[in-house]
Amino acid sequence: VEPSDKMKSLVRRSLSTAPRLQAWADSHRQGYMDIEKFGGKKPTHIVIGAGSAGCVIANRLSEEASNRVLLIEAGPRDHWLDWRIHMPAALMYNLCSTTYNWYYHTTAQRHMDDRVVYWPRGRVWGGSSSLNAMCYVRGHAYDYDRWAEEGAEGWDYANCLPYFKKAETYDNSKGSSDPYRGHDGPLHVTRGSCDNPLHQAFLKSGNHHSIGVSEDMNGFKQEGVSVMDMTIHKGERWSSSRAYLWPVLDRPNLATSNGITCTKILFDGKTAVGVEFIRKINFYGTDNIDSYSREKVYCESDVILCGGAINTPQLLLLSGIGPSDHLHAHDIPKVVDLPGVGSNLQDHLEIYVQQKCTKPITLYDKSSWKFPHNMIKAGFDWFTARKGVAASSHLESGGFARSNDSAKHPDIQLHFLPSSVHDDGRANGSCHAYQVHVGPMRSQSKGTLRLASKDPRRHPILDPQYLSDERDLVEFRSCIKLARELFATPAFDEFRGEELAPGADCKTDEQIDSFVRKLAASAYHPSCTAKMGKSSDGMSVVDPLTMKVHGLEGLRVADASVMPSIVSGNLNAPTIMLAEKAAHIIGGKTPLPKSDAPVWSLN
Repeated sequence: VEPSDKMKSLVRRSLSTAPRLQAWADSHRQGYMDIEKFGGKKPTHIVIGAGSAGCVIANRLSEEASNRVLLIEAGPRDHWLDWRIHMPAALMYNLCSTTYNWYYHTTAQRHMDDRVVYWPRGRVWGGSSSLNAMCYVRGHAYDYDRWAEEGAEGWDYANCLPYFKKAETYDNSKGSSDPYRGHDGPLHVTRGSCDNPLHQAFLKSGNHHSIGVSEDMNGFKQEGVSVMDMTIHKGERWSSSRAYLWPVLDRPNLATSNGITCTKILFDGKTAVGVEFIRKINFYGTDNIDSYSREKVYCESDVILCGGAINTPQLLLLSGIGPSDHLHAHDIPKVVDLPGVGSNLQDHLEIYVQQKCTKPITLYDKSSWKFPHNMIKAGFDWFTARKGVAASSHLESGGFARSNDSAKHPDIQLHFLPSSVHDDGRANGSCHAYQVHVGPMRSQSKGTLRLASKDPRRHPILDPQYLSDERDLVEFRSCIKLARELFATPAFDEFRGEELAPGADCKTDEQIDSFVRKLAASAYHPSCTAKMGKSSDGMSVVDPLTMKVHGLEGLRVADASVMPSIVSGNLNAPTIMLAEKAAHIIGGKTPLPKSDAPVWSLN
């Protein structure tokens, strides 16, 4: 009997739906690895961490057909059904959840009233680029020139700018002739719309202040108030996974995984030959990880660490690479003594300066379930057309300034938001208000990362030693002064209500310092814990010319941990650039031609 047209339609729909359902199931399996596609052959490269850097490395190395690349990730896949990842305005959901988040915390900070500071880090395909606020900020050209001066040979701005461009498709690019912006890279970058009148007011405030304005903070001139760029494409978050991993999943020489936690790097003498790992299904419920739960996978060429500034040094230490005394204290056999592993920890600290708004034009009644009709509308607009209030993270304007005339380039960053948030962005405000996130870009305080235990399931001890250097508090006074001056310009006259934070009564240096100690929060930019540098530098961990760990073969690092010092801006764009350049180095390719694009300077 010939089936009816309706039955044929149902069969077609079930056949098309089945692969999607299987992909959804695979994305949350407790330790999934599709290494079978290699036909029994060992991978040539094992990339640990499918985050901002790891997705880039896996993509670029698997462009070479002779390579077999295994990408290992502890978290789940960023499946297309997980709207909390892909909806730009939903970023707060993941800051409040451990589903895609390592959910780290620092030790009690002695110089911040013994507060414990929250550090979210991505544990999902895309890493923190699947959780962050999608701000695309490269930092200043002089940051990379400083890297070269600090021992990272070949990492000056002229050598880094071509890799920023290679990664990027900027929606305002001038094309191949644009000296600063890319036009055909995997990472889509969108210029903020700044439609909200408060964004327009913030942009105009630069014209009433010595800070001035910038046409493009990622181009010729960083300093000044400017429109922000965002890693958003057609109303969706454009993470490193979306940009670099999703388009190449059908490559036969790229194997991916989820729910796989690496516990140790395996060595033959001083050469890395593979990794030991545990599947998530065996991760919890026992005091110790027994030998039955530990599995091994070997490679022919390199193990490449892309776990980020926390997970990479943690795995190095667990594998016997780090300060000898610390390894001995945890009864971990030493492979190589590298005192710099876990040292030089740097981060950006920021504070929120908040002002009440006299007009109902903020996000207050559009981003809270106190107003369910507006939330439902926002969801409907996004799910049906990828438009509306949910299609942006709303950090669409910002700026950079120098705290004093002696600063060679901006050392203060501002992010403006037409709303007010609290508790690391995990709670909304109680009225119509606007705020600016402001903080020093090159803090003098530096901290450490150390193991709490040789059990790989235990979070490491994170001590950034915030505000341990008095100069950082002095810079914060300049930050708050600048934010108040911008909000006091004529551009905000029609919107300005009372100052909510720090408040009109907070005037003296002592009062401002107390406000900072009580409420400053991390900007979520940990870095520099396995820095690049010359082997003669006793605190250097990675060779900048090869990305190899000093004293070892077959082990490389390519993530934010190798930064010699923190850059003046957000870290996602620099991390992706770093991975693009590292992939060229690891692949033995000829470096891209140096850029001769000029950089604005006061002198």
